[in-house]
Amino acid sequence: MNSKITKITKLLLDAMYFLGIPVCISLPFTFKLYGQINSYFREYYVQLVILFFLSGIFAILIIGELRKMFRTVLNHDCFVKENVVSLRKMGTYSFCIAVITAIRLFLYVTPAVLVVILVFLIAGLFSKVLSEVFDKAVTYKLENDLTI
Repeated sequence: MNSKITKITKLLLDAMYFLGIPVCISLPFTFKLYGQINSYFREYYVQLVILFFLSGIFAILIIGELRKMFRTVLNHDCFVKENVVSLRKMGTYSFCIAVITAIRLFLYVTPAVLVVILVFLIAGLFSKVLSEVFDKAVTYKLENDLTI
């Protein structure tokens, strides 16, 4: 494994996780400021703060699961049950973000909102399918470990 890419990825995940928390907490303040520029954010302030906050929480949860999985990669033991669980959770969290973003369609429709919904639906499906693949790999690994 390329150690430079590994270090960059770990730093990126850590930064997104630890910066995501204050970003979510600061949403009421940043949206209030942005509402001075964009009347849409002023008009739907409460709804947008709630929707973006919930989406942000689920995004932080996804990054947290990725950080857990990354630790197993660093330990050269990625085919473990914990990663199956993490992938399942990430799929569920992705579907939650898609649903929350779909609720925004009642406020406004833009191509970007539709793209976000599609991206998180695909990410959710991909995570759920990958969890099944990892589950099979873990089963085979455990069977081989018992054979040896």
